[in-house]
Amino acid sequence: MTISTITDKHVLIANEFHPETIALLDTMYTTHKLWLLESTAEQEALIAEIGPYCETVATASWTTNPLIYQLPNLKLISCFGVGVDGIDFDITTSRRIQVSNTPEVLNDAVADLAMGLVLATSRNLINADAYARSGNWPLAPFPFGRNLTGKTLGIIGLGAIGEEIALRALAFRMKIAYHNRREKELPFPYFASIEELAHHSNILLSMLPGGSATDKIVNKEVFAALGPEGIFINVGRGSTVDESALTEALRSKQIAAAGLDVYEQEPHIPEALSKLDNVVLFPHIGSATIETRRAMGQLVVDNLNAFFMKQSLLTPV
Repeated sequence: MTISTITDKHVLIANEFHPETIALLDTMYTTHKLWLLESTAEQEALIAEIGPYCETVATASWTTNPLIYQLPNLKLISCFGVGVDGIDFDITTSRRIQVSNTPEVLNDAVADLAMGLVLATSRNLINADAYARSGNWPLAPFPFGRNLTGKTLGIIGLGAIGEEIALRALAFRMKIAYHNRREKELPFPYFASIEELAHHSNILLSMLPGGSATDKIVNKEVFAALGPEGIFINVGRGSTVDESALTEALRSKQIAAAGLDVYEQEPHIPEALSKLDNVVLFPHIGSATIETRRAMGQLVVDNLNAFFMKQSLLTPV
């Protein structure tokens, strides 16, 4: 690979995320695709070659190649995604590397999907579809589901997306309660612990971010508090849930159902969980709409553009 001039705007693309965004980056910058190189030696050689010139990285926010930190002049990591689980903030903080992500633009898509899971689990929609196709309808009626009206949706992590979910749930005439690290000025009951919130909820929905502070924080005690008529929904991060405890709670009918869009070891779903018929499983599609992914990609580009514009203003004429 030949570097044309040091005045080019170089971007190291660490991994494959959104093809349309990567194609756009290719048209705007001199891009270097780290994931296309098969061996670590080839990847390190590329970084050594572009190291003197490349100050920016574009990457998926949930995972990245740690070799990016070998760029000696790295100044910006532009992440595609709202969660930044894949970023080593010890390194970025110590080296004053800026990290940007793509918040807000995916709020509506994730909130819509969250309510989809609430409906799917409450009314047993996935099994109803299979039942309608099976030919069994003339033989026996399909089991009853549960109303949403009057039920309490307990939201763990009432941030921007959580508030959008609450607005949608209110349209279904549900009640809202929540748990956060800190209470907010909102007209909803606040509970100081997740267990307490679970005890007072019919449906418990997690929008928690990943990280060590939330690792497996939704555990067997939480499911016990939610109870045999309770439903658990997770559209936050899979690492926040003890999947073994969740599987056992579903298997033993300690809780009624669950709806999941995220998992601890994506894209791998535990076999024991996938065999249960009282859980709805989605392949992490919370933000997976055409419009949302394009908006996320544009924000990646906007963040890079802002960086390069600032750098040009700081460069002496």
